[in-house]
Amino acid sequence: MEFLRGVYAFMQVSRSSVSHVKIDSPVFRLHTNATVILLITFSIAVTTRQYVGNPIDCVHTRDIPEDVLNTYCWIHSTYTVVDAFMKKQGSEVPFPGVHNSQGRGPLTIKHTKYYQWVAFTLFFQAILFYTPRWLWKSWEGGKIHALIMDLDIGICSEAEKKQKKKLLLDYLWENLRYHNWWAYRYYVCELLALINVIGQMFLMNRFFDGEFMTFGLKVIDYMETDQEDRMDPMIYIFPRMTKCTFFKYGSSGEVEKHDAICILPLNVVNEKIYIFLWFWFILLTFLTLLTLIYRVVIIFSPRMRVYLFRMRFRLVRRDAIEIIVRRSKMGDWFLLYLLGENIDTVIFRDVVQDLANRLGHNQHHRVPGLKGEIQDA
Repeated sequence: MEFLRGVYAFMQVSRSSVSHVKIDSPVFRLHTNATVILLITFSIAVTTRQYVGNPIDCVHTRDIPEDVLNTYCWIHSTYTVVDAFMKKQGSEVPFPGVHNSQGRGPLTIKHTKYYQWVAFTLFFQAILFYTPRWLWKSWEGGKIHALIMDLDIGICSEAEKKQKKKLLLDYLWENLRYHNWWAYRYYVCELLALINVIGQMFLMNRFFDGEFMTFGLKVIDYMETDQEDRMDPMIYIFPRMTKCTFFKYGSSGEVEKHDAICILPLNVVNEKIYIFLWFWFILLTFLTLLTLIYRVVIIFSPRMRVYLFRMRFRLVRRDAIEIIVRRSKMGDWFLLYLLGENIDTVIFRDVVQDLANRLGHNQHHRVPGLKGEIQDA
């Protein structure tokens, strides 16, 4: 636990210099911040259990050293008998999935090949989730942090405040209608976040031999099914007890087959991690789809931009918002929205009002053919 606290503290310190600057949406931060921290924490927890304790304990009655057998079964993976999961524990089988694999008729064998790769896979997933944020930070280039000029605090002399507001206003005026590509880059990053979470569902499905996509649904169904007729999907995908077959030469040179039963203690942790991740990924997918629909509405509906801006920043007058939206583009609206998230509300109100006044009295930025109408993106 001390190690996990140290990792968390390091991440907090590394982000402290710009942590107060919001350059993305809450849903995007769920992907790139919350999920990354969760996955790294899970990876560290599994790694600690894997390399500090015994990740596998195999039982055998013959003259095979315990360390040799454990190492062999760890490297070459163990297996379960699929037909044995539906048999009655204690009378027909000693444990679900453990049965005589030499019985009559063909038997379906399921290998637990993922077991030693869980910690590495979780860390790789964390990297994939962080990639859209890394890309957006590269494209954003610190623009918001540079423009707010500590105006988020709001406690400074009037002369300093006036000078900073003038600098911000001059930038917005000189660069009006030049932020569309900048905003679209962020929307691409949100789309990448959606593609990533859906892709990771398929990645996990491949990792667990086609069992992950319906994992959560099976768990819900298992909880609602009668105890006599149900098979625990968590034990099926993450068996706690498996079989392992070890071959070696006997005294006369004949090949001897040694059957062992192995306990996989890490699967008690793995099943909890992946049932949580299944529901978490479904939630992220749903929220991100709603966010992208919201972005499409913003792009194609200038009037919705006015409404959303007014709902979020109550101190700004509606006529000022309408003038800015009419005379600017969607990228300018997005930039102003992010500035409003970071700047003191009173200062932001003054900046928006001054920009609207300048646009209202100066025709330098008028777009031909759209007089009197709110401009499209």
